Amino acid sequence: MSECPPSRPTTYDVLTQHGVSRRDFIKFCTVTAAALGLEPTMAGKIAHALQTKPRIPVLWLHGLECTCCSESFIRSSHPLVGDVVLNMISLDYDDTLQAAAGHQVEEIRKQIIKDYPGEYILAVEGNAPTKDGGVYCTIAGEAFTDILLETAEHAKYVVAWGSCASNGCVQAAHPNPTGAVPVKELIHDKPIVNVPGCPPIAEVMTGLLTHLLTFDRLPELDREGRPKVFYGQRIHDKCYRRSFFDAGQFVEEWDDAGARKGWCLYKMGCRGPTTYNSCSTFKWNDGVSFPIGSGHGCIGCSEANFWDNGPFYERLSAVPIPGVESTPEQVGKVLAIAAGGAAAAHAVSVAIKKAKDGKDADSKGDAGAAQA
Repeated sequence: MSECPPSRPTTYDVLTQHGVSRRDFIKFCTVTAAALGLEPTMAGKIAHALQTKPRIPVLWLHGLECTCCSESFIRSSHPLVGDVVLNMISLDYDDTLQAAAGHQVEEIRKQIIKDYPGEYILAVEGNAPTKDGGVYCTIAGEAFTDILLETAEHAKYVVAWGSCASNGCVQAAHPNPTGAVPVKELIHDKPIVNVPGCPPIAEVMTGLLTHLLTFDRLPELDREGRPKVFYGQRIHDKCYRRSFFDAGQFVEEWDDAGARKGWCLYKMGCRGPTTYNSCSTFKWNDGVSFPIGSGHGCIGCSEANFWDNGPFYERLSAVPIPGVESTPEQVGKVLAIAAGGAAAAHAVSVAIKKAKDGKDADSKGDAGAAQA
């Protein structure tokens, strides 16, 4: 008879052990409900889940990547404080953050797969090289591709953290010498949620994990497999520079007068009009800023093939630029031209009508004379 896996504490148990007060816990649940676009009453359901359900076992794999997703995750301002964010989940394997090393770590991963089949989450950061037998990324002598497929076999959900895992990112950019592919091209029989970004926003990552723990299902996804609640709008739609775009006021050169006034960065290559993400809503570093707010255009890092969609500092020709600058003088000129054009068109139509009427009258007169 196999031994039963050890019981796991709840998220609330662990947070309490770390000195998190009941007040802060409820505040976190309320903030998380708002971040997930849920009704305020759902905060109670989140609190109940975190108090009663055991933490989710998570196996966090690293393929070809730069670790920026992990760096983002551990700097989340919600929930609560950075030193307890990892206690939301039972992070049993993460070859970047774990204290153990060597064969002991690989045994832990295999043990979790054995003890919790169909219960653990597979989090993948980075993509997998497929050329030459996967030799370009190996862990403990095994190809990462093989480790990924082995771990995914009994996972409940698969979370592709970041653009590397979601759509290939820089490793899969042309000419892709290692044959790097995103998670979805290797795993086809498991529910996969893509959380792109280079890196993803920390609050998006923790929000997704909270949703999985609370509702035991994936959130609603878009056609790219991304959570709609976080990737349902373009950055352009919530950008504070949008009014300048609509007014035709653009930065033409770095540090010109328009740049100092905070005008739109679209002509400098900003991908905000074609990029779906929450950067302009959540921002970064506890809501301090985001790239566009710091004076640099969006490079579209949450969209597929963004590295090949360049150069970054050339505007996208497919997005039309408004041609009117919102100053009283320009608006007056445009209205005057429009009014003049309308008046001219009216005069032409009246002249044509009169000429036609005259022609019809002449025709009738000629016909009458012929009959006489």
